[in-house]
Amino acid sequence: MVPIPIMSTFIAYLIFMVIVGIITYKMTYTLDDYVLAGRGLNKWVAAMSAQASDMSGWLLLGLPGAAYASGMGQWSIWMCIGLATGTMLNWQFIAKKLRAYTELAGDSITLSEFFSNRFRDKSEVLRIVSALFILVFFLFYTASGLVAGGKLFESFLGVDYYLALTIGTIVILIYTFVGGFIAVTWLDFVNGILMFFALIIAPIGVVSHLGGLSDVFAEIGSINPDLLDITRGVNYNYTDDIFWESTGPIGAIGIISALAWGLGYFGQPHILARFMAIKSLRAIKTSRLIAVIWVVLTLMGASMVGFMGISIFGEEAPLYDSEWVFLELVPLIFNPWIAGILLAAVLAAIMSTVDSQLLVSSSALTQDFYRRFLRKDATEKELVWGGRISVLIITLIAYYLAWEEGHVLELVEYAWAGFGATFGPAVIASLFWKRTTRNGALAGIVVGGLTVILWEILGTPFGLYEIVPGFILSLVAIIIFSLIDDEPSQEILEEFERSQELSQPGAELPEKE
Repeated sequence: MVPIPIMSTFIAYLIFMVIVGIITYKMTYTLDDYVLAGRGLNKWVAAMSAQASDMSGWLLLGLPGAAYASGMGQWSIWMCIGLATGTMLNWQFIAKKLRAYTELAGDSITLSEFFSNRFRDKSEVLRIVSALFILVFFLFYTASGLVAGGKLFESFLGVDYYLALTIGTIVILIYTFVGGFIAVTWLDFVNGILMFFALIIAPIGVVSHLGGLSDVFAEIGSINPDLLDITRGVNYNYTDDIFWESTGPIGAIGIISALAWGLGYFGQPHILARFMAIKSLRAIKTSRLIAVIWVVLTLMGASMVGFMGISIFGEEAPLYDSEWVFLELVPLIFNPWIAGILLAAVLAAIMSTVDSQLLVSSSALTQDFYRRFLRKDATEKELVWGGRISVLIITLIAYYLAWEEGHVLELVEYAWAGFGATFGPAVIASLFWKRTTRNGALAGIVVGGLTVILWEILGTPFGLYEIVPGFILSLVAIIIFSLIDDEPSQEILEEFERSQELSQPGAELPEKE
């Protein structure tokens, strides 16, 4: 039976999210409002919502679970280094240029539309192909969030996974369907704060409970010394009665694969949407600082929670599902009221990404297909409702995919690689290399996306994370096809130069009338 304080806190947070969605319903008049909040995000909301939507349920389920299962090796240290570095580089080099360029290039409100406008693609092939890849990979990404929500409600309410999955899906759908991007970003701001404090408080509470870090390390080292070695691998599989068995050195490929998670940031549409929606170029510097601090501390906190879970549960009570470590640990350590708040942070993490993914997918369907090819003269009210219906359709498909359950981290891993390799090189080339052409960008998107899909089908040869070959081959394709193509028109080159000027310190976009 779940303690009343925990249940009360949890239910109160669910009600709060639905209320925000209802309130912001009256603030959404145009498709721009629904998918980009009218480009009016302040620096705090932009930073916190970007990172909250980035990390998702895997930050409090997947990452602690990986740290619990493998110790300080591949996932606890190397992947976190890659993610922190990728966050910093994305804010440092992509945010400002993308914000300026998307407004210069036809006031683009989706990534697909930006590519189409950037290269003056009258054939619309670039828009269609990029939108299709967004929909494909976001279905898996959204499904990972729904799986995380199902696990949360299953653990928390003690109900069947499928009922838990249904409850979580309905809650997410309600406020995203109603409130759109305005509701999502403000809720993500609150969610980001909640996630941050949860991952600061939880490790501190656990260390205090265990008597200090030295005792924790001693306990874990007694189970298997390799759990403390960042160069060694450890395997955990409850079903096969494998509990923290050494697998040998991680090796160069394992380390490269973990660090390569950082490459994914350059192509994540739901994160790039925050850059496109921020109110001004001047706000980006402060947002960058907020985002990097948030990411570094939460990654450390999530890893520590999972790592210390080894000491708490140990070989006497190993967890059936390693991704439940945060959910099982918090009620053991904390007062029920505090535990309720910390567990609400898991819900916050899940919601903050799934809602963003739904909106980006919705915008791809509404802006890049419906408005462009079916109803060019559609009214703003019609487009907003088109966006809402798209959210409903995508949610139902993701719900179907999530029915098979699976591990959150594995689903995120695939979708993250898909976006990073498909769009990352194209975004970088579009913003930094004026010689990039339409055919070059198209080739890069197709090669990157197909490489990730085929690499996964082939069983990830050499154990190399699919984002590595996908990103490299995509970049090579962009360069080759751009160089053999005709040079961009003078109009495109002048717009590129204007975007570079706006990226300089002190530059700002002119205010709209």
